[in-house]
Amino acid sequence: MLSEALSFPRNDDDWVKTIAIGGVLSILSVFILPVFLVQGYFVRVLRAGVSGEQTPPKFDEWADLFTDGLMVFVISIAYVAIPSILALIGFAILGVGFAAGAQADSGGIMASVGVLGLIFGLLVTVLFLLVAYTIPAAMANFAAKDSLGAGFEFGTILSIALTGDYLVAWLLAVGVSIVLGAVAGALMFVLVGIFVAFYVQMVVYYIYGRGYANAQAGTEPQTTAHTA
Repeated sequence: MLSEALSFPRNDDDWVKTIAIGGVLSILSVFILPVFLVQGYFVRVLRAGVSGEQTPPKFDEWADLFTDGLMVFVISIAYVAIPSILALIGFAILGVGFAAGAQADSGGIMASVGVLGLIFGLLVTVLFLLVAYTIPAAMANFAAKDSLGAGFEFGTILSIALTGDYLVAWLLAVGVSIVLGAVAGALMFVLVGIFVAFYVQMVVYYIYGRGYANAQAGTEPQTTAHTA
């Protein structure tokens, strides 16, 4: 899967043009609008991974790119919103408890609040990690079915996310992001890193797509032929 993904962005005669467009749009993302175009392109890369296509998609049909990018933005925000709200509420409550302990000059209360804060912080961290693990599956499900609602088909998404195929793909994608992302970061001072980063993201999203496809194949019920 890794070698296939690493070569995927280059499996086209116009691959340099594609990377150049993606890099320029990434630079222009400070103006917000290009962000959705870039994300929309990554949705196409996901679809290519899901279907097993070997040729990277083109930058065309810009309205569709924007729409897809907006949809995955909505999906990501929705998934991140729940743990974020819980974290804000929880830490606000803990802050009130700590302030009450300080006002009462009670070391016991402050110590208890501190322990609860540590436990709550660990739980929130785990929750955010679970969200980070699940979002690519939700995005891939959206890309495969081309429906915003597919991004919230929790039963299907969890069945994919709980497979070994998806876990391996997710870990592989994270590894690529860390290793090659470090290379891209080191080259940022000469702007080349932005284009390298776009290439890396193509690889990552293709891996997510292949992981989703492999996991889906593994979760589909097997039919057995019966002979009379």
